[in-house]
Amino acid sequence: MSALSIRLPDSLHKMAQAIARQDQVSLNQFVASAVAEKVSALATEQYLNERASRATVEKFKTALAQVPDVEAPAFDR
Repeated sequence: MSALSIRLPDSLHKMAQAIARQDQVSLNQFVASAVAEKVSALATEQYLNERASRATVEKFKTALAQVPDVEAPAFDR
């Protein structure tokens, strides 16, 4: 595990402390969770962009052709 020293504006620090206290977690755990969420979002975006860059109209049409041509159930309309 690594230690990290960061500088935050006082207002952001106080808000983070208040939310961590509300969630009954340490400020360290709150910050680690927030960083994990951001890293996950950026990694997902990168993955989707890479997948999209390999897409073609032909591949889309091939996949779409495999979808059955049936009416959707009432709950799914």
